[in-house]
Amino acid sequence: MTPFLIVGGIGLVLLLISLLLGDIFDHFEIGDGAISGTSLGIAGVVFGAAGALTTQAGLDPIWAYVAAAVGAIAAYLIALFVIKRLSASSDGVPASAVGLTGVSTSPISPAGGEVSLDGPGEIERRLAYADEPIAQGVRIRVIEHSGTRVKVVAD
Repeated sequence: MTPFLIVGGIGLVLLLISLLLGDIFDHFEIGDGAISGTSLGIAGVVFGAAGALTTQAGLDPIWAYVAAAVGAIAAYLIALFVIKRLSASSDGVPASAVGLTGVSTSPISPAGGEVSLDGPGEIERRLAYADEPIAQGVRIRVIEHSGTRVKVVAD
């Protein structure tokens, strides 16, 4: 069981380093992101845990290694897929809110206000401003988008 605990411990350390300091393999151009410190850490933890559990369950050591390796490979591939999807969604060009409609959630003036937009991925309120005052609860349309603020008009 000691090898499983050692690999699991190394995986946990690698996972913590990757989560706290960033992925250490990002600086190396290996296989277009095919190696991820976070994914390797997850695989190491799963290998150690699966091996320890199967050893404690009384399985033959060879089957403990096989089960641990299969679990680690599956965990690595799943983690790598999830990390790539999350990276692609957060590193992309932000979608423009121009043309979206919504509702003013507070009075809006040239100084500011708040709106809730109806677009895809719009789950939070946004800071908004308008040339003319708009009361709370009025349907609005976005005509400009700058950073996190939007300029709106009554729809």
